[in-house]
Amino acid sequence: MALKSTEPTLITKRDYRSNSLFRVTLRSIFRQRSAIIGGTILIFLILVAIFAPLIAPYDPVEVLIGKEDIRKRDAPCIHLLGCSEDEPQHIMGVDGNVRDEFSRVIFGTRVSLFIGFTTVGFAIIIGTFLGAIAGYLGGWADNAIMRIMDVLLAFPSLLLAIAIVTVLGRGLQNALLAIAIVSIPRYARVIRGSVLSIKEQEFVTASKALGGGHAHILFRRILPNAIPPLIVQGTLGIAAAILEAAALSFLGLGAQPPTPEWGTMLGSERNQVFTAPHLVFFPGLAIMITVLSFNLLGDGLRDAIDPRLKE
Repeated sequence: MALKSTEPTLITKRDYRSNSLFRVTLRSIFRQRSAIIGGTILIFLILVAIFAPLIAPYDPVEVLIGKEDIRKRDAPCIHLLGCSEDEPQHIMGVDGNVRDEFSRVIFGTRVSLFIGFTTVGFAIIIGTFLGAIAGYLGGWADNAIMRIMDVLLAFPSLLLAIAIVTVLGRGLQNALLAIAIVSIPRYARVIRGSVLSIKEQEFVTASKALGGGHAHILFRRILPNAIPPLIVQGTLGIAAAILEAAALSFLGLGAQPPTPEWGTMLGSERNQVFTAPHLVFFPGLAIMITVLSFNLLGDGLRDAIDPRLKE
């Protein structure tokens, strides 16, 4: 009876400690101004992506020739700012194919966020598996895996992504795969370093003494404690992935017209910087805000999670 009465108490204490740790971490994150600003901007961008069909006044690929009295690359027209009521309203003007620029920028949020989360998610899964295996097993497995990672890191990520897309062919899917491949070494190295330090701790030694298998120790004991640095690296990696995808699309290797992707929009109108600057300014501003949000969020998470920065 005594054992039965104490068991629920132990579980309650364990749950309480887990909840307390979560609350302390969450409270620490909310104390970081950069994390709050970055998270707020990111939530706004996610809402824009979700409700893009309701926000955008036009179809992003709809050509308005013959439907409205406008010309290609017309300047922005906002009725509240003095634009004539007789002219159709286009908040960010129209592009060289007479498509509403505002609608394309709004739908471009969907594409860019999809690129960032998809590529980083794939890279984290593969990189975590490879880094965990290398750090836990050590020896020849560690040398083989990490030497391959070192070879990938020896090349500038954008140049390596261009080479991969050149081999696979142009297109958004191949660009996503190329960006994910060049991102894998970052997460593999982060996880390997965490695993190397955690596997020497006492609770891992205790698990081995109790007869825990390698898979159980690695995936149930070590990896959960190695996740925090990966979260920070992944948040910052999304910003890098969005920039790389925009660069590939700018070069004509990523998303192909008429896909409303910010890099493609910049590449299509790059020669109109002086004649129609709004067609370059607004997509560039969207890329800057999106990348800034992830960088601010990543910096805030790093400051909140890394105990060495709390001193």
